[in-house]
Amino acid sequence: MRDTPEAFDKLRQLARRQAPAVEHCELCSTALRNEHPHLVEVTRRQMLCACDACALLFAGRSDAKFKRVPRDVHRLEGFHMTDAEWDGLMIPINLAFFVRNTSTSPVTALYPSPAGATESLLTLDTWNSVVRANPVLEQLQPDVEALLVNRVGHARGAAPAEYYIAPIDRCYQLVGLIRVHWRGLSGGGTVWQEIGGFFAKLRAESDVVTNVLTEAARA
Repeated sequence: MRDTPEAFDKLRQLARRQAPAVEHCELCSTALRNEHPHLVEVTRRQMLCACDACALLFAGRSDAKFKRVPRDVHRLEGFHMTDAEWDGLMIPINLAFFVRNTSTSPVTALYPSPAGATESLLTLDTWNSVVRANPVLEQLQPDVEALLVNRVGHARGAAPAEYYIAPIDRCYQLVGLIRVHWRGLSGGGTVWQEIGGFFAKLRAESDVVTNVLTEAARA
């Protein structure tokens, strides 16, 4: 049997479908490993994949066009937020993250949805009230870290609420996970399993930081 051009075309198409996609550094085009650093372009609030060498150029620099996203995750113990205070933030679901921006509004509140990350209105006074009750948030690095809140188990009476200072790329990882696995109106069983697995991994990787109230906050 003779091979035909059409047969070779089909083989090439099959090979392209089966070949794993290789990500490249968005600054120097070097091929990247699966676990790689990220940078945030501050003015555009855009995240870029980077190689170790390019990421190292921007580590610890506050005046650069790009900021390196840190890797450490901190679970906040003794975080103070009542149900009424959470309701006052006007977040329609029990998952959200809050990030301080140096180029636009002081604080942006975002929550995952089937369509991606959705911004919610948040006044500076409201955020300042949260920070007064939780001085640990003064350590939050603008643009690259977020306060990540998981109140899903708390709302169902199944688990305490969880609060993290997390790298911003991990927050968007959660957004992508929900976008991929959400089905129907309630999300379906798979997405909630994925969310549970995400936070189990985050919990295992995190260190514990205790929130200490100042005398002014207690007053």
